[in-house]
Amino acid sequence: MSKVKIGTIQMECTADKQANVAKTIAQIRAVAQEGAQIVCLQELFASLYFCFEENHAHFQLAESIPEGDTTRQMQALAQELGIVLIVSMFEKRAAGLYHNTTAVIDADGTYLGKYRKNHIPDDPGFYEKFYFTPGDTGYQVFQTKFAKIGILICWDQWYPEAARITSLMGAEILFYPTAIGWEVGEQASTNQEQYNAWQLIQRSHAIANGIPVVSVNRVGKEDGTQFWGGSFIANQMGTLLYLASHDREENHIQEIDLSLSDHYRTIWPFLRDRRIDTYSPITARFLD
Repeated sequence: MSKVKIGTIQMECTADKQANVAKTIAQIRAVAQEGAQIVCLQELFASLYFCFEENHAHFQLAESIPEGDTTRQMQALAQELGIVLIVSMFEKRAAGLYHNTTAVIDADGTYLGKYRKNHIPDDPGFYEKFYFTPGDTGYQVFQTKFAKIGILICWDQWYPEAARITSLMGAEILFYPTAIGWEVGEQASTNQEQYNAWQLIQRSHAIANGIPVVSVNRVGKEDGTQFWGGSFIANQMGTLLYLASHDREENHIQEIDLSLSDHYRTIWPFLRDRRIDTYSPITARFLD
């Protein structure tokens, strides 16, 4: 397919997991009714962003993938609506072993597989290393009914290597489920600088790889963080096709033209001119 309609759901969560899931399902139905074919949810959509603290009680939020209830619900929904779903969840892999994982479900309800977040942050308010084991799925692409898609998750956004590898594997669109925000009380200039950097680094992935980028963030105040929303869709040259607000729940459907990748990659032949014979130092931690 040359053109595909992307649905994004930017929303605020509560401490009630079942209510969050029900709310999300209602929003998925709404964007599907308006024509969305691939729908991406925000990172850890079923709960508050619990990584603001180190608390063993939060491990109760995790569930197996694909055996868990949420995956099964989303499979049934995808089959009913005929849409692809990108579902970010807290995965319990085994006793004491957990991941930040996104499941991909095809338009007939088939579970296509999972991507486990590779880059795990550990910062004040974002204590993810306490909860998540680094991913071991490798970078992933998934051939869905409507497009071949690549999934990366939040902190992965800052690493051009991840975007490049996923693109070289044949991804036609990069999706980034996200949960990122400002520290409450921070200066407005600092907030704007941080948001600009977050958006620009992802738009640069679109440009460097000649494929669209879809980033879906949450909104709302949780503990000491004001999640900044600002979900967006950029085309193959980094041009913004859609930009959400910082403080409102928003659904959006955006048609993107996958055939433009050939156009932009031909006019701007970054892939042609890559000097892969010079890149071996990139695997070093640091070049002293």
